[in-house]
Amino acid sequence: MQSSPHNTRFLRRSLAAVWHPCTQMKHHEQLPLIPIARGEGAWLFDMDGRRYLDGISSWWVNLFGHANPRIGNALKAQLDTLEHVMLAGFTHEPVVDLSERLAALTGHHLGHAFYASDGASATEIALKMSVHFWRNQGKPGKNRFVSLAGSYHGETVGALAVTDVALFRDAYADLVRGGTCVPSPDARLAAAGESAADVARHAAAALEAHLQVHADDTAALIVEPLVQGASGMVMYDPEYLRLARALCERYEVHLIADEIAVGCGRTGSFFACEQAGIWPDFLLLSKGISGGYLPLSIVLTTDSVFAAFYDDDTARGFLHSHSYTGNPLACRAALATLDIFAQDDVIAANLRTAARLGDAFRRAVGSHPQVRHLRQQGMILAFDVADAPVGFSRRFFAEALSRELLLRPIGNTVYTMPPYILSDDEIDFLASRCAAALEASLG
Repeated sequence: MQSSPHNTRFLRRSLAAVWHPCTQMKHHEQLPLIPIARGEGAWLFDMDGRRYLDGISSWWVNLFGHANPRIGNALKAQLDTLEHVMLAGFTHEPVVDLSERLAALTGHHLGHAFYASDGASATEIALKMSVHFWRNQGKPGKNRFVSLAGSYHGETVGALAVTDVALFRDAYADLVRGGTCVPSPDARLAAAGESAADVARHAAAALEAHLQVHADDTAALIVEPLVQGASGMVMYDPEYLRLARALCERYEVHLIADEIAVGCGRTGSFFACEQAGIWPDFLLLSKGISGGYLPLSIVLTTDSVFAAFYDDDTARGFLHSHSYTGNPLACRAALATLDIFAQDDVIAANLRTAARLGDAFRRAVGSHPQVRHLRQQGMILAFDVADAPVGFSRRFFAEALSRELLLRPIGNTVYTMPPYILSDDEIDFLASRCAAALEASLG
């Protein structure tokens, strides 16, 4: 794909000045950056006018399309009122409204909201809050964490303690306080004759075996409910969440539900935990909560956790802050996002869209001889590619771009997490172009 001389110069400027995230910059000598000029609906348009269907919601954040007028208009109105005020000692209408609406969505099981600006910060907050809770309760020895094998909860130093992705963790191992990984309930691990629920029960038994020995020094278990994203869209039965909730109660360990990627309708219910009929002690939101418009993350927690910090002693208060905590613009974007959910009955609409998406991919790639474990949870669909060549993920990414499609495999796992607004024609485009990119990548 040739760029104009102007855009070629622009790309050189970007490579020289911008250090891109999660990227080996030298790879861009062979795979040029894509200079995006604008977005519209499910599509991105580069500076040369080429279009790309955003099959991954721009890193899982964009729910209702780029340049969505309903979210944009809400932000324009907020700009004329209040752009920011510190949340220490002050408050404002958007943050109060958002906190109340999120509490109501949990049935008021999680009635207190603490704000930050990104998912890793939400993880850090929940980990710190859990340990500080136990210290305030006179149990300072409960300061360790348990997570699932293959888990991903962010890349800041505290979050890396509960992230089991070697590429991220090992590079900074000297900085990280290690946690404990217990087996994942990955449904792909089912033996002949076993169900996904059987795998979940085996994994829960391993969790219980760990807690029987280590409950006295364990503050919390952290999980990505139903889908473990960065380890390759690992999907599992909600039975694991039900059993883990019961075990955490029995052994006095907090349950942290990291719904940063899987919340906000992505799995078929607004919160993934709803499908297990449980509520955690902490629930983390980010990514889609602002519709993909502005950085925002939220930790929702219970009355009992909040009460443990409520005291005359400042040292018993939760000691954490961000300058942009509860930013009015970000909160207004989140409120507009929740308005769309309510007004458009998005959860019901997503069930129909997800069914159409699954049908299209089963027709397009389901019978491919190298496709394994074609799986779906709501608006997340993935499959593994057996015997893929070295460098498959980068090659597939390039082949997809050449076919007007943005898909970014995780290793040998191809996945899509598209915006919720896809038309039937766009779903067919996504599936057929994905199949074509797969063939080209394996050829």
